[in-house]
Amino acid sequence: MNYEQKENMEQPKILTLDDDFSLIKRFIDGDEAVFAELVKRHKEKVRNIVYLTLSSSNSVDDIAQEVFITVYRHLKSFRFESQFTTWIYRITINKCKDHLRKRNVRRIFLPLSEEEKEPVLESINEDSDIKEIVRSAIATLPDKLKIPLVLKDLEGFSYQEIAVYNGM
Repeated sequence: MNYEQKENMEQPKILTLDDDFSLIKRFIDGDEAVFAELVKRHKEKVRNIVYLTLSSSNSVDDIAQEVFITVYRHLKSFRFESQFTTWIYRITINKCKDHLRKRNVRRIFLPLSEEEKEPVLESINEDSDIKEIVRSAIATLPDKLKIPLVLKDLEGFSYQEIAVYNGM
């Protein structure tokens, strides 16, 4: 392979924040097809935050879909004052909080089943999967502690970013 052939080979593209901004600008200018690229870039992070915040896989896809519907509806009003990830993760946390509120309201009106009357602590044996143990421990935390923990220790957010997400 000669030098020209090497030069003409497509280099792997490194994504930057500017790439998100340029996609958003294209979307605002009428190219709605670029929204699929934004979803592709951010869907796994959104799903991870939803899963870790709710400690349940039952609603992950539904809530992630709600997040992206909200993003689609409001993307033209994005102000470019913060990173796109900050904006979309804030929407994600709000959707999770909404889901938790609705779930708690529903529990008030539902009769307790036999299984829910007394909490049962599962014993941890040597064969337990450490990830599942951590997920279970996180699930027992109240939301005001769970969300910052997930964002800081599992998603690597700064304390300042966490403060923004929690509306502090």
